[in-house]
Amino acid sequence: MRTDLVPDDLWERVAPLLPPTPARRRRHPGSLRVPDRVALAGVMYVLRTGVAWRDVPTESVGCSGVTAWRRLRNWTEAGVWPRLHAALLAELRRGGLLEMDDCSADGSHIRALKRGAHVGPSPVDRARPGSKHHLIVDRQGTPLAVTLTGGNRNDVTQLLPLLDAIPTIRGLRGRPRRKPRRLYADRGYDFDKYRRLLWKRGIKPMIARRGVAHGSGLGKVRWVVERAFAWLHQFKRLRIRYERRADLHQGLLELACSLICLRRLRTSF
Repeated sequence: MRTDLVPDDLWERVAPLLPPTPARRRRHPGSLRVPDRVALAGVMYVLRTGVAWRDVPTESVGCSGVTAWRRLRNWTEAGVWPRLHAALLAELRRGGLLEMDDCSADGSHIRALKRGAHVGPSPVDRARPGSKHHLIVDRQGTPLAVTLTGGNRNDVTQLLPLLDAIPTIRGLRGRPRRKPRRLYADRGYDFDKYRRLLWKRGIKPMIARRGVAHGSGLGKVRWVVERAFAWLHQFKRLRIRYERRADLHQGLLELACSLICLRRLRTSF
């Protein structure tokens, strides 16, 4: 197994969240089960390089792409990735590395090569099938939540679901954090209805208005979400949606967000 794919600090956080290994059958036990860490290395290889599952090099990674895909499916259905992301966000908050008072949200189109849930005609790609990543980050660009929709969905329709997707972030004594104080967004979110809904949640909307000249100053805070998308799409498997199953692509998105959070923890020391 390539140790650079699953470093020790990542495995220490993932291992307690994985479902227990099923007991081996006494009669006709078959081949030995691939260790979870090796299977995770296969998932990481696909996430980083973007290769097809069938093209995973078994000799260097340690398992076949089919085994890695099956383990990804099982772990996604068990809810491993949201819990991993929430645990890392709690570590960041405990270390004083999470600044949730000011958050930014945005969406990004990607092409979808296969049909499936959350696929629609993309208005920016000649109505070709596409999906959309919706992301909310803190003041430093740390991803707090990510969602997946069809490419024809308007960004503003996913604003409240994106806020609801932020996990309960613990890490300090007292009440856990669930929402920002101020939310920054571009002109795609310029609807007074959603401004009122944000005020009802106790969030101050800092949204650019259509028809107003540039220079409002909101970009000085909001640019971090664009950088976070660049970080997210450094994982080549996320640049184009290959997975037919939306839950598996969502699981890879959450795993990538967890890796960005882990990178932030590493650079803080």
